[in-house]
Amino acid sequence: MNRIIALYIWAVGMLSAIILSACVEDGFSTNPSDQPQLSADTLRLGLVFTGEGTPTHLFKIHNRHDKGMIVSSLRVRDDAWRDVFRFNVDGMAGRDFTDVEIRANDSIFVLVEATLPENGAQLPVEINAPVDIVVNGVTSTIVLNAFGRDVTRMHEPRIQSDTRWESTKPIQIFDSLVVERGATLTLGAGQQLCFHAGAYMRVYGRLVAEGTPEAPVDIAGDRFDQVVGSIPYDIMSGQWGGIEFMPGSTGNRMSHAVVRNTTWGVEVSGEEANPRLPVLTLVNCRLRNSAANVLTVTGASVRAIGCELAEAADNVVEAGEGSHLVINHCTLANYYLFSAVNGAMVYVAADDAAGDISNSIIYGNGGIVSPGDLFGYDFYLRTSLLKPNGSDDDNFLAIMWGQDPMFYTVRSDYYFDYRLREGSPAIGAADPALTLREAAVDFFGNERGAEPDLGAYVYVPESDSL
Repeated sequence: MNRIIALYIWAVGMLSAIILSACVEDGFSTNPSDQPQLSADTLRLGLVFTGEGTPTHLFKIHNRHDKGMIVSSLRVRDDAWRDVFRFNVDGMAGRDFTDVEIRANDSIFVLVEATLPENGAQLPVEINAPVDIVVNGVTSTIVLNAFGRDVTRMHEPRIQSDTRWESTKPIQIFDSLVVERGATLTLGAGQQLCFHAGAYMRVYGRLVAEGTPEAPVDIAGDRFDQVVGSIPYDIMSGQWGGIEFMPGSTGNRMSHAVVRNTTWGVEVSGEEANPRLPVLTLVNCRLRNSAANVLTVTGASVRAIGCELAEAADNVVEAGEGSHLVINHCTLANYYLFSAVNGAMVYVAADDAAGDISNSIIYGNGGIVSPGDLFGYDFYLRTSLLKPNGSDDDNFLAIMWGQDPMFYTVRSDYYFDYRLREGSPAIGAADPALTLREAAVDFFGNERGAEPDLGAYVYVPESDSL
């Protein structure tokens, strides 16, 4: 019996060896014509702050042949860039690689990261670093492309006296930026603030943003790569907290400023709204991409003129208790991507909230105005375009009901451009008597003229994308 068992074990072992030898490639090609196929000729790592690691990117090396091949060398060609890039080749980390095997009709992954050095330039500096991959004496090349930008990093900055930031470098904020009571922070034209995850701005004193059509102030998160696939972080909400204007703060003014990618948007709180002394005036600003509301006002007066207010998981604009809003020549739109829209474009959250919306467009997914019947409210919409069908009453005056403003936006392509296409019913439909003086030009510097368009943007034939 033991002899039979031993013979059985021997037979199974021999059969396994035969099967294994049939499955394993029995040689590697040395023919120079047998070359790998790279998944790309250029690997784009995107824009990154210098001194800060990039996200991990990858490319593949395919062996399309019936024999194995050996990558005799994989390395960055120029010694000046060798310490900048880091690799993981088929599970092995390093900077130089030799004798890497690729089995027949198989492939390997090459993961790439980089930390770009400071460059001393005002604008991003492009780097193109060739990586040479040698197989059978023949060199294939993939170029690693990245843009590095110098940045000023600040941890928990506190503005305790009047301060002006007008730097050619972006400022990266960690933790929080607080403007103390009695102090004014002024952001010059073109200033860029990049908030790290979890950071926010809180204003007890005063904030002034002096952007221009040529050089807007930009306030956003600090990610420049892709969320996944072709979806950029530029349209992703929840990257940082937002801006809070606290009770006692007054005289804040933002012109040609962009605030995006927030968790809670812009919140303005006061003790008693005074229309003659607004806590915040927004002129030709773009507030967009919030995981909650875009603009929330409670107990304060806020003016928004020529502004785009867009993309919110909750409400685009919320008028809370004791608030007073003036919204003139604004575009309120909502095609939020990352969840169902829970709120309305305009949510009047308290019966003592007062507001006047004029020469504006309110259009998109979710509710439009809540409550839909504003009877008894000191809240009015005048000469504006609204998505639903309806009829005028004491609070809705000269409304263009149920019309499509014909934005350039294509939500399925992650493309959000709220300017007007040719044939839009909003072109020339505004009431010039309602156009406030500060709305004379739009975000791009286009003049509204004697026959202004509804919304934030002046129609320009064959308008370029934002």
